[in-house]
Amino acid sequence: MALSVEERERFLAEPHVGALAVAWQPDRAPLTVPIWYQYTPGGELWISTGPDSRKTRAIRAAGRFSIMAERVEPTVRYVSVEGPVTGIEPGSLERSREMAARYLPPDKVDAFVEYERTELGESVIISMRPEHWLSADLGSF
Repeated sequence: MALSVEERERFLAEPHVGALAVAWQPDRAPLTVPIWYQYTPGGELWISTGPDSRKTRAIRAAGRFSIMAERVEPTVRYVSVEGPVTGIEPGSLERSREMAARYLPPDKVDAFVEYERTELGESVIISMRPEHWLSADLGSF
């Protein structure tokens, strides 16, 4: 059963690991990778990644990407959104902290932000306006 607008937006706002998909080569299937994302109902979705990563290069070329989030308990539910890139900007300490706090326990956030800064280096924030939605709750099995 499809989710209502409110249900799908609320579900997407929960901290699921997303599956990002983006076209990247004409003769290949889409690049599909797990990724953390941030979303507030009614707003734009954003991700953080390296400025020269394969993801970033593919997203720049395609001008759009999709994210799919799912769970299997207590019911099988998913939301998939696809839309145009609305901005690419340099990452920041504040955005790193926001993303880490979304996915990690409070006592792990500072260590992750430090790891990201010292080991992963620069990042960019890529924003997307959800334009096309697919969603369903398939119940429990």
